[in-house]
Amino acid sequence: MEHFGYLFAAYSIIFAVIFLYVMFIWRRQAALDAELRTLEARMAALHESSTAASAPDPRTDV
Repeated sequence: MEHFGYLFAAYSIIFAVIFLYVMFIWRRQAALDAELRTLEARMAALHESSTAASAPDPRTDV
């Protein structure tokens, strides 16, 4: 029962490492989500511009 200090230190280190790993993954996931939203917005803008360019202008049908 005299080695509880070592056991506590070992568990503390393990939990700290797991916590830091989860924080790293969480931040990486947030960066990927932001990049995905940016790419989706760019694709939507490109789709709108290509749709507008291919659609006939209603003012010239007269």
